[in-house]
Amino acid sequence: MSRRDDRILPQTEAQEPSPLTDKMAPAGIPRRRFLAWSALAAGAGMLHVPRGADAASALDEVRATWVASVLNLDWPSQASTQIENVQERVRVQQDELLRILDEAVLMNLNTLVFQVKPCADALYRSRFLPWSPYLTGVVGKDPGFDPLAFLLQHAHARGIKVHAWLNPYRVSMNTRQDTLDALTRSSTDSPPSVYVQHPEWVRVANNRFVLDPGIPEVRAWLAGVVAEIVRNYPVDGIQFDDYFYYETRDSLLDDAATYQRYGAGFADKGDWRRDNTYRLIRDIACTIKAIKPWVVFGISPAGVWRNKQDDPLGSETQAGAPNYDVAYADTRRWVLEGLIDYIAPQIYWPFARQIARYDVIARWWADTVRQTRTRLYIGMALYKVGTPSTAEPDWTVEGGVPEIARQLDLNEALPEIHGSMLFRHGFLREPQTQQVVAYIRRRWQGR
Repeated sequence: MSRRDDRILPQTEAQEPSPLTDKMAPAGIPRRRFLAWSALAAGAGMLHVPRGADAASALDEVRATWVASVLNLDWPSQASTQIENVQERVRVQQDELLRILDEAVLMNLNTLVFQVKPCADALYRSRFLPWSPYLTGVVGKDPGFDPLAFLLQHAHARGIKVHAWLNPYRVSMNTRQDTLDALTRSSTDSPPSVYVQHPEWVRVANNRFVLDPGIPEVRAWLAGVVAEIVRNYPVDGIQFDDYFYYETRDSLLDDAATYQRYGAGFADKGDWRRDNTYRLIRDIACTIKAIKPWVVFGISPAGVWRNKQDDPLGSETQAGAPNYDVAYADTRRWVLEGLIDYIAPQIYWPFARQIARYDVIARWWADTVRQTRTRLYIGMALYKVGTPSTAEPDWTVEGGVPEIARQLDLNEALPEIHGSMLFRHGFLREPQTQQVVAYIRRRWQGR
């Protein structure tokens, strides 16, 4: 390993032990089993963990869409949350889920990535999180059914896998007074928000309330959230998105006190932040494998790890928000150490976008996963299809079909790429995407 690689892949195990792996296992996980998986992760032994038949099946070629619940983007509809009659609301929302499944069958999708934790709230019954306001308009209000359980039952009956998608650190989408009021409102239907239970963990970043990733107890709490899902539901996978450290110039995360308390051994704050996200991913991986080794764990980061102008190991890109530098997520390291079963970078640019070419980024990731245990799926920008753009005109040429065809051709030509994920499901219905939707449907039939 070169000196450069030593910097990119620091040996953090000499630093303060992870409080989760060294002090506790998530509730319900035998400590011995959890520590065994922790030891594998600590020695990068997860690179060589054999996959059973169930895990291999879960990692077959993926044809997927993301189903976003935040802001009621894909499900449930905003209108459904306003229905006061519980039985009628349940009927409408269940019908909407069944429509999503019907569309998945029509497209010959085999996986749905379903957002079950849009903020610090849940679309399933939880002892950690209140019911999501995106179900009823009210934080903590029982929706009258369990959406995740319902989707799993009907998806599995159709041969469709479900990956539970979580945003790990986000608590809210804004910091308005009405949001504060909603978070602090008590409910007898579900537990109070983490904003109420642990206000000492909450910060502001990007004009949202977020959990501070540098606090060890936050990592342990998140591992408990994941453990609850894996233990209680027959999910096929767990996926985290790209929101790790997420801040803007006008709304930076104030974690100076956290760094002072926990940053011993890290002269550079950025390296400390990256170690925090590394420890989270390691702990989540150990948590899942200690409960159900066949459940896969994946990450869907922004498309670019680092630009080559900043790091010779990076891609020939000029992206504005590389994982390593902006989200403080060393996704390359997670792949090389085998902490994750799959990675689905969001390559939301066309071939002709010179600062971030689709083919350049896809090939970089293909090279990165080669000789590792981590599968590579590509996140594709269905949401851009048919939308006029001066910088990216190819999305509208012939309805966007030539661009999407070219991207799928590359995905299928590179042996390291094992599938495609479309962002996001609701755009299967939009008028401007219909030529591409018809093309993908024809292409994926008979797979």
